[in-house]
Amino acid sequence: MLGRIVSGSRYLIAIAVLCLFAGTVAMLVYGAIETVLTFIEAFSIGVSNTGAKTLSLNLIELADLFLIATVLYILAAGLYELFIDGDVPLLPKWLVINTLDDLKNKLVSAIIVVLAVLFLGQVVKWDGTRELLGYGIAIALVVVALTYFLSVQTRKTSTYLDRSEKEDSLAPDALK
Repeated sequence: MLGRIVSGSRYLIAIAVLCLFAGTVAMLVYGAIETVLTFIEAFSIGVSNTGAKTLSLNLIELADLFLIATVLYILAAGLYELFIDGDVPLLPKWLVINTLDDLKNKLVSAIIVVLAVLFLGQVVKWDGTRELLGYGIAIALVVVALTYFLSVQTRKTSTYLDRSEKEDSLAPDALK
């Protein structure tokens, strides 16, 4: 009885999947509207250095918005694959997620890209008065920590796979 409850409760993750997917759609629609408004604003100002800088900055911020929407989508798809249906058709190979570690690795990789885009946005906005060095160092430390996390996860996974392959090769043919 308790086993059925625990087994069935995995479908509660569908709530998180739906919310993440709704967040993805909202951010993509918002980003599309913001893109149109950015183009209208840029071309109404006319061609100038100021207009080019404003357009560049707005497009970098939009890239960040779309990257975050992509992260939400990856999380939604990953949770769906892990808890609801592991055989989702038409997903690209790079988005196939078999373990929670796969999902964490994809999330951490996406966070690193988002942080890089955030820093790029700050560099483009830089007016010479704010201190970017501390901000850059903070982001670099987070990226180093996340990269270390990814390398440890990769080593842990490859060690686990090596062990299971050795165990499989030692098992008698009747057990294979």
